[in-house]
Amino acid sequence: MTGDDDLQHAAVALPTAIPCVTLNTGHAMPVLGFGTGASRAPADLPDTILHAVRLGYRHLDTAAMYGTEPAVGAAVAEAVRSGAVRSREDLFVTSKLWIPDARPGRVVPALRDSLARLGLAYLDLFLVHWPVAADDPADKATHAEFDMEGVWRGMEECRRLGLARSVGVSNFSAAKMERLLALAAVPPAVNQVELNVGWRQDKVRVVCARHGVVVTAYSPLGAYGASWGSDAVMNSGVMHDVAAAKAKTVEGVALRWVYEQGVCFVARSFNKERLKHNLDIFDWELSEEDKAMIATIPQKRACQGDYFVSPDGPYKSLEELWDGEI
Repeated sequence: MTGDDDLQHAAVALPTAIPCVTLNTGHAMPVLGFGTGASRAPADLPDTILHAVRLGYRHLDTAAMYGTEPAVGAAVAEAVRSGAVRSREDLFVTSKLWIPDARPGRVVPALRDSLARLGLAYLDLFLVHWPVAADDPADKATHAEFDMEGVWRGMEECRRLGLARSVGVSNFSAAKMERLLALAAVPPAVNQVELNVGWRQDKVRVVCARHGVVVTAYSPLGAYGASWGSDAVMNSGVMHDVAAAKAKTVEGVALRWVYEQGVCFVARSFNKERLKHNLDIFDWELSEEDKAMIATIPQKRACQGDYFVSPDGPYKSLEELWDGEI
């Protein structure tokens, strides 16, 4: 190898090592995940995911509802083929059970369908997307009572069959977590919820910590730009003041705050530069003064879930859907 070759080789950036947390199943989950939920995912999504993997992302988050499972599967296959990772085992893939299949008897077939779309033999994590059952989520006349125990028995069967290494939930209130934990033979490993500086989820975090359930944040930046999202985090004067004082971006401060809460998070970006910047949060800390300032930010849930509320359905108000945690 020539000296020029040595220099060229040295210039290749090594992937960032993202910290992991150990789930109650004993499996390691990277604290930062690449999110793929979007109203309009780009056509080159597999290439973007592959770029993220080469940067160091190892946790890929998808869902039946997102319609991105084929893209994630294609990226996983190419990452292995190209040597971006040594094997499928190096990646942590999460998907979610959508509402029409949140019924006893439908859980295992739904997971098999997700695996077929992904081209994978197993998921690292399979989540109940919402505590809601409906043949057609857009048609409130089809909304039915959510059979928590029956659905969870299906999730436990997915794990017993080896189709999912860990199982969990999403959008479960603290009260629903308590109910689930009381009936579960296999406790949930994760509860993925909206969580950011503008919606701290204090009650959920207390319950999950007490029972060894990892909390994962979606919308750690407030889902700005989404139809249901909020600009409250990104436009917060407090966040801009903290970011300026630390010579960091608002995005960086928001993600660092989530990480310092002991919470994992899924960040969605299809911008390759932002994907890189999201990794630059692990080698610095917020001061006590920073955290005290952030604690003054008003709290408001952005993802209300009002489309699951109707006068004739099982949830007649947002209070019922969230058990008063709004």
